[in-house]
Amino acid sequence: MLKAKTEDTVKHTPFNDREINKETEAFLKTYAKNQDHALKIFIGLFKGHWGKMLLSALFCFIKSAHIWILPLVTANIIDLVTMRPADTGKRLILNLVVAFTALLLNIPFHVLHVKYFSIARRSMEAGLRGAMIRKLQQLSISFHKEMQSGKIQSKVMRDVEAVENLSSQIFSNAVETLFNIVITIIILLQKNVTVFFLFMLTIPVALLVMEPFKKRMRNNNHLFRREIETTSSQVMDMVELVPVTRAHALENNEIQKLTTRVANVADHGYRLDMIQAWFGSINWVTFYFFQTVCLAFSAYFALRGKISIGDIALYQSYFGSLVSRVGAMISLLPIISKGTESIYSIGEILNSYKVEEYNGKEKLPILRGEYRFEHINFHYQDDDRPILRDLSLTVQAGETIALVGESGSGKSTLVNMAIGFFKPDSGDIFIDGKNIQDLDLHDYRRQIAVVPQNTILFNGTIRDNITYGLPGVSEERIAAAVEAANLTRVIAMLPDGLDTQIGEHGDKLSGGQRQRISIARAIIRDPRAIIFDEATSALDSVSEAEIQEAINNLTADRTTFIVAHRLSTIRRADKIAVMQNGECVEYGTYDQLMAQKGAFYTYKTMQS
Repeated sequence: MLKAKTEDTVKHTPFNDREINKETEAFLKTYAKNQDHALKIFIGLFKGHWGKMLLSALFCFIKSAHIWILPLVTANIIDLVTMRPADTGKRLILNLVVAFTALLLNIPFHVLHVKYFSIARRSMEAGLRGAMIRKLQQLSISFHKEMQSGKIQSKVMRDVEAVENLSSQIFSNAVETLFNIVITIIILLQKNVTVFFLFMLTIPVALLVMEPFKKRMRNNNHLFRREIETTSSQVMDMVELVPVTRAHALENNEIQKLTTRVANVADHGYRLDMIQAWFGSINWVTFYFFQTVCLAFSAYFALRGKISIGDIALYQSYFGSLVSRVGAMISLLPIISKGTESIYSIGEILNSYKVEEYNGKEKLPILRGEYRFEHINFHYQDDDRPILRDLSLTVQAGETIALVGESGSGKSTLVNMAIGFFKPDSGDIFIDGKNIQDLDLHDYRRQIAVVPQNTILFNGTIRDNITYGLPGVSEERIAAAVEAANLTRVIAMLPDGLDTQIGEHGDKLSGGQRQRISIARAIIRDPRAIIFDEATSALDSVSEAEIQEAINNLTADRTTFIVAHRLSTIRRADKIAVMQNGECVEYGTYDQLMAQKGAFYTYKTMQS
């Protein structure tokens, strides 16, 4: 029964993909319009949910009625007990009925208040994360190279959580506090104007208490957030490097490095805690000083016969409630500071301009595969050293070109430009005669395949990794790709065949097996152009020969770029480009370059 009830609850959840996508698009616009205005951004996050927020506020008002009703009932009962009018019994019962009713109303209306507010808050949370995920997929590769994955993870999870916590604290506490203050003011104006003005003094005092701490909290929250992001990134690096660390007995080095980093986080957290401690303590003493003053005034008025004994309890209850509520509002300052910092942190992703725009760009219905690089110059950001220098190169459709040269000569940068990951500082790249700047790269990339040097696999089955992004692929196509990539014998030895779980990043497989899966993923897409970036680097000599045959079959009638250090793998390439210091110093067939006895001949001789 419990399971059925849980499933039923999940089934009727108010969230779905369509709604979250609407939120996602709205948030991207909200951040774009209000880049430097945290308050406007925060308010914009709830656009479309104000009806639910108003309902939640109404139910909050009703469920909080006991907070201002119970002091009135208490004062009435004290006066009834001390004065003993003729109808004391009836009036006692009436007051108690009112008190119990106010208490019982809290249950259904609290649930309704939470329900409607939760829908708005959780939609905001999911939509904000969805907006970040969408933007991360739109941002250029250069952005991802500059922004560490640990920092991105911290922004998507920790910063969104901070914004969600900010909304929860502000809308829940602020609404309830506002209602109680308004009701308290109305009652006090009717009861005693002098006490009312004493109450009103708390507002300027609250502002004075907040002012010295605002800037310090904001600055320390910024530093603390930066430390958390850096530490998160380094922890992810540490986990990735565990096999290397263990193999070289460097555990203590990593422990020391991360312990120092964790100590820095603790230090910044301690400073923030101490600022908040001083702020909270001064805040508490100030307001309870006013409550004590109120008690003295109430006692004085009662002795003079200007108020009843019950009114002393009434004023103390209201002042205590007001002090606690205003104190709670002031104590939100650290949460507001943290939430504001997180809003700006999220903006580092949502406001980034490094986006690949496809709107209005030309689509290539069928890629022929002709590439022309004209006078390409390129250097990476924050590095003045040129990677490509006045490079010109032409690759005919269906031609296989191999790029060889020392590490850092610009080979991988050139193929990344062919994919569209990087834009040249100057010069032009033409694909089928059209400038790459004018093409819809999203559509273009559907017709190419890439086999990177560092195989990228995700936690799942071999089947999932081979058919990634291709739902409904037939078993025949999968089998053909598996055979072409020389995976048949490997899969036959695995306990669950194609459905074998490969672990995180494929760590249950050998390097060669992971590379073959990557090649099968490329083969099954039947691309018009294919890029191999050191595709056989992780294979032994036997597997390399078998994979090379598969590559030769795959590259027939397809434009192919092969980045290679092992020159034996490129003998059958139509053309070979020899790269040195970002320039193409030799270009021709294998036999032509060997006959020239130049740079290529030197490389080949060294590997023989």
